[in-house]
Amino acid sequence: MNKKPKAIFCWSGGKDSALALYKVLQENKYEVIALLTTLNENFKRISMHGVREELLDKQAAEIGLPLIKMYVSEGTNSEYERTMETLLLQYKAKGITKVIFGDIFLEDLRLYRENNLIKVGLTAEFPLWKRDTKELINEFLEFGFKTITCCVNDGYLGEDKVGAEINAEFIKDLPSNVDPCGENGEFHTFCYDGPIFKKPIQFEVGEKIYRPLEIRTSDDICTSNNITRGFWFQELLPS
Repeated sequence: MNKKPKAIFCWSGGKDSALALYKVLQENKYEVIALLTTLNENFKRISMHGVREELLDKQAAEIGLPLIKMYVSEGTNSEYERTMETLLLQYKAKGITKVIFGDIFLEDLRLYRENNLIKVGLTAEFPLWKRDTKELINEFLEFGFKTITCCVNDGYLGEDKVGAEINAEFIKDLPSNVDPCGENGEFHTFCYDGPIFKKPIQFEVGEKIYRPLEIRTSDDICTSNNITRGFWFQELLPS
C-alpha cells in the first residue's frame, strides 16, 4: 500500500486557507504534517493580515496540526525566499514532497511559488485553483465557516468594511470591482469557526487602525485604477 505524500500547508489564518485546508483534509490525498505561517518578527503578527501571533496559536491548536512559524523582519522578497528555502530544505529532509496553497487565480503568484519550490525540489498544490470565487465564498458560508475582515485596502473599501463579518449581506454590498474572495488583495480575513476547528476561536474586537503606505510606487495603482493609499486594520485581541 502506497503511503500518502507528506505535505506542509501554507496557512494565512484567513478564509481561503481555511476552505483549502478543509478540502485537502476531506480528500485525504496528502498527509498534512504541519501548518506554515509567515510572521513579522518585530510585531509578532501574521504578515499582511496583522493578526496577533496568539490568535494564530489558537487556530493551530483548534485545528490540531503542528504550527511552523517563519519569521521575517526586513519585509523583502529576498529575505522571504532565503528564509523559506532554508526552512523547506529542513522539512524536505523529513520526507516532505508537497506544499499546499490557498491561491485561486493569480497566475504570477502561482508561478512565483512554483519557481521557488523548484529550487528545493518540491512541488505545489492549489486545491482552489481557477474555481469561481462567488461559488467559493458561498461554499465557505454553507460549510459553516465564520470569518471577520482584519485588513482592507482603502483603494477598494472604506473603514466600515474592516472588522466586518463575512456573510451574504457583506458579499452583496461589495463594489463590482471587488472580488468576492478579495483575491486581488482588496481585503484579508481572520477565520475563527468552521468544520476544521474543534471549537470556535475566542477573541475580542479592538480598535481600528489606519496605516498609510510608506513608499509610493507604480505598483500602488491597482488594475481597476483604484489607488491604494493605505490599509485599515482591525485589532483582534485574544479573549
